[in-house]
Amino acid sequence: MKKQGIIGMVAVLAIIGFVACGFGSQQGDKAQQATFKNVDAKAFADMIGKPNTVVIDVRTPEEVSQGYIKGATVFADINGSDFAEKINALDKSKTYLVYCRSGARSSNASGYMIKNGFTNVYNLNGGILGWPGNVVKP
Repeated sequence: MKKQGIIGMVAVLAIIGFVACGFGSQQGDKAQQATFKNVDAKAFADMIGKPNTVVIDVRTPEEVSQGYIKGATVFADINGSDFAEKINALDKSKTYLVYCRSGARSSNASGYMIKNGFTNVYNLNGGILGWPGNVVKP
């Protein structure tokens, strides 16, 4: 009886070890995947205008009409039917600064970009609501 219990316990531990090793390597793979970076308004502002850097506004056209961050050249409403088309047409080797009203939609847009092969993506924490600078009125 004791011998069977020990053999059973060894078998269970072996299975747990096998599963843990496999799970660990999957986690390692996920940790190595690219991710976007959240930045504050100062860091975001410092990056605007740098070579190969593009500013993307992912708000609605109505929101954009109230003003946008100077330097924004791509306007791709994340809820618009052409969002994916506009984003996927961009050069994946460039650096992208993404913002929305409060940071939630731009976070989703940034995640979409990373999943689709973009590697240098920065999300403005707090969105345009946290932007201390001037905005351009169209």
